[in-house]
Amino acid sequence: MSILDEIIAGGVERQDMPCVVATVVDSKGVLWEGSAGRANAQHAAGPETVFRLWSMTKAIGSIAAMIMVERGAMSLETPVGDVVPGFDELQVCESIGPDGPVFRQPRRRATLRHLLTHTSGLAYAAFDQKMLDYQTAFPEPDHTSGKLSGFNYPLMFDPGEGFTYGIGVDWACRMVQCLDGRTIDRFVTDEIMSPLEMENSFFEVDTVRERLVDAVQRQPDGYVPMAASPPSNPEFYGMGHSMYGTASDYAKMTRLVLNKGVFGEHRVFGDEAYQLLTTSQIGGQLIPNPIVSCIPSVSADIELLDGLPMTATAGFFRNEAAAPGKRSAGSLTWGGYMNTHYWIDPEKNVAAVVMSQFCPFYDPPFMAVLDQFERQVYNLYRP
Repeated sequence: MSILDEIIAGGVERQDMPCVVATVVDSKGVLWEGSAGRANAQHAAGPETVFRLWSMTKAIGSIAAMIMVERGAMSLETPVGDVVPGFDELQVCESIGPDGPVFRQPRRRATLRHLLTHTSGLAYAAFDQKMLDYQTAFPEPDHTSGKLSGFNYPLMFDPGEGFTYGIGVDWACRMVQCLDGRTIDRFVTDEIMSPLEMENSFFEVDTVRERLVDAVQRQPDGYVPMAASPPSNPEFYGMGHSMYGTASDYAKMTRLVLNKGVFGEHRVFGDEAYQLLTTSQIGGQLIPNPIVSCIPSVSADIELLDGLPMTATAGFFRNEAAAPGKRSAGSLTWGGYMNTHYWIDPEKNVAAVVMSQFCPFYDPPFMAVLDQFERQVYNLYRP
């Protein structure tokens, strides 16, 4: 048993997480993989365990958008409303008072850049107090309803004038679908999953439900079951949350980035897309760090990589300074709200995927295990 196996097994034994499957790769292949705990009552967690990816879907959706940019169908400056009917009808919610919300027209049109970098004004209630107040007062169908109308959130600010984490990638992939003609799930299957041989990644899990990990919520006295799956057979597969997959399958996406768009004999994207995916696309702006949670049961406050300065690329969050003993400056990261996580370090040619399946996101005991795990990855493979 390696030190990495000991770290994840110890975390499960202490109940820092209910289970875990992890993979470490470089551009050539798998360096290490391991697992601990039970996926469900029938199966131990392992390489075949299927996880709800939630926001880890966003990286795949962003790559889909970059493919269309390289093909000349759109650019980062393309207004969303030029492509997706109805987007320009979304208004800015200035305030919510006793007489209801106060709306106005945005001062500028949102672009693909705004969507991919979370600067469009579209927000999740879990990370934006005004959006939480709005959804509390007006509990309309949201982005997890499976309905297209559930994406019609008001903007919390004018595009380009702030940062709030939200449903931008979902709208970006509605642009892809409108321009390409294929549904986004078909586009992603044909253009990304097939060349990466991601045979254990899914939009629907009926045929592999016995491999699906249980979803649980941490409570003071332990973990309790929770219902937490994306909607089945929706009107539109939101590429901010809709996918399922194994840790080893998702690691193929990280290897694609390490190889600058090439996987085996397939080139999925080229140099232009690689630059957009790996460099800041918000100028000199930094994203808030920590990202403050408004719903503690969903997420703890998110302090990205020890509070280091972070920017947003066209697909990831990027640290602008090195983390001592851990990843290099220019590394890329994000995760999914049920504590699926990854990082990609192009400078040191190493990436890792660590998946569990519980709330709250960024749960401190789990993140302490992830910190220990990362330090050992660099001790073992990139000293």
